[in-house]
Amino acid sequence: MKTTAKHNERIAKMTFASVYPHYLTKVQKKGRTQEELYQVIEWLTGYNEAKIQTLIDEKVTFQTFFQNANLNTNANLIKGVICGYRIEEIDNPLTQQVRYLDKLVDELAKGRKMEKILRVG
Repeated sequence: MKTTAKHNERIAKMTFASVYPHYLTKVQKKGRTQEELYQVIEWLTGYNEAKIQTLIDEKVTFQTFFQNANLNTNANLIKGVICGYRIEEIDNPLTQQVRYLDKLVDELAKGRKMEKILRVG
């Protein structure tokens, strides 16, 4: 499914800090921890807990967040539908990366085992 330029621009300008509390609430409601959320974000981006907090405090946009990330080489193994979009068919790289993160958070909240979420083995 093609995303529109307007949609891609909206995602690029959205701040990570504005979305992070929703990620945290979503996983905690399902019995997962903030540490597990950090682990998932670190796997995808290479950011450790302190860096994630700095990015939240600085209110960086998703564009800056992913521009400076060291994306995991296995990120392309993240497939499926999130927010009505099939991840592997998203043509805008930044929008795809944000959806990778959405999908990982979703899998964490759904109780998936960490080694499955992190695409180990």
